[in-house]
Amino acid sequence: MTLALTQSDFRANLKKYLDQVNEDDEVVYIARSNSRSVAVLSQDKLYWMEKALQAKEDSLEYAVARDQLIQRHELPEDPIVESTDDYWEQFK
Repeated sequence: MTLALTQSDFRANLKKYLDQVNEDDEVVYIARSNSRSVAVLSQDKLYWMEKALQAKEDSLEYAVARDQLIQRHELPEDPIVESTDDYWEQFK
């Protein structure tokens, strides 16, 4: 679940929201003055997002980062591929 808060609420309950970010893998959006806002997310989640963005799409590094993001429900799961003769022919 994503949380949207005011800056005052975030400040008043800082420990609670930081615990949710780290323990529940939440993203907290904080509305600030002048229509500005910030997002707070775990360092681990940010690390895998950066890895996925920086890696070449067909590399092992990208596949690992993508898998981590799928496990965190940041990306949808890959569709199941039907095992047909046509499918296996593409690898020959």
